[in-house]
Amino acid sequence: QVQLVESGGGLVQAGGSLRLSCVASGRTFSRYTMGWFRQPPGKEREFVATITWSASNTYYADSVKGRFTISRANAKNTVYLQMNSLKPEDTAVYYCAATTLRGAMTPGLYDYWGQGTQVTVSS
Repeated sequence: QVQLVESGGGLVQAGGSLRLSCVASGRTFSRYTMGWFRQPPGKEREFVATITWSASNTYYADSVKGRFTISRANAKNTVYLQMNSLKPEDTAVYYCAATTLRGAMTPGLYDYWGQGTQVTVSS
């Protein structure tokens, strides 16, 4: 079992930045691929970014490429999402998740989820 807790969300103006953190506890964090997903109001959960256990590979949704960066610190059991040049359409609840599958971009392939953190970008 893996427990995930996100933090770092908030209200920011368009063009601003936020850094989300997700701390894991339980089973060995470094064995898991970690992902970030988001769920905009009234829409389905969607893929944002994922990073392999060794951080050797990262994958991003086209909508966030060049603006968001996923990283991890296995010694701290933490995965980060640095979000720059934020847009109103980035407004969503952001979730981190864990899977044993490399490069997974579908929510159904993830085994563990955090409770989410709200990100609101004002225009």
